Amino acid sequence: MERELLLTGIGGQGIQLAALVLARAATLEGRQVMLFGLYGGMMRGGNTDSTLVVADRSITSPPILSRAWSAVAMHHEYWEPVRTRLRPGALVLTTSTLFAGAVDRDSCRVFEVPATELASGELGSPMAASMVMAGAYAAITGLVELSSLDEAMRESLPPYRRQHADLNAKALQVGFDFAPRQAAPAWAEDA
Repeated sequence: MERELLLTGIGGQGIQLAALVLARAATLEGRQVMLFGLYGGMMRGGNTDSTLVVADRSITSPPILSRAWSAVAMHHEYWEPVRTRLRPGALVLTTSTLFAGAVDRDSCRVFEVPATELASGELGSPMAASMVMAGAYAAITGLVELSSLDEAMRESLPPYRRQHADLNAKALQVGFDFAPRQAAPAWAEDA
């Protein structure tokens, strides 16, 4: 089984960290992973995208995909190229407090997560929104366990950001708790 995730947002939202944390969590659980990050010309405010492929056996998809099973959209600014690459029935998580793009709810399963609001209100840090989204994605898809996400996040933080580990762990938990759980892991459903 292979699953593809496209993440998009603007630079500074933590897209690359969220992708890396999800990828590491999947490897901790024994899955095969390919990760590809793409950065725009600006450090903050420009586009930032990441592609993640997770499989329970050798991966056949390249990390540059024409079609994907799921997407996380932290901002609408660079949504359109991602939207055109989604399969019918794709799972889409949007940051409801920032995302103003159009998602075809007839062809996608859409989950709105107020990630920025949750990170700001419950955690006092809007910068933790990407970890809220990663936790919500894990809960909704069943792709990885929360404990694996936490361990992967701690391994992924560079030394100069390790003081944020506990806050990020809380953000993962907040997102996980906010999101609905699937009766059976969505990652194992037929594509």
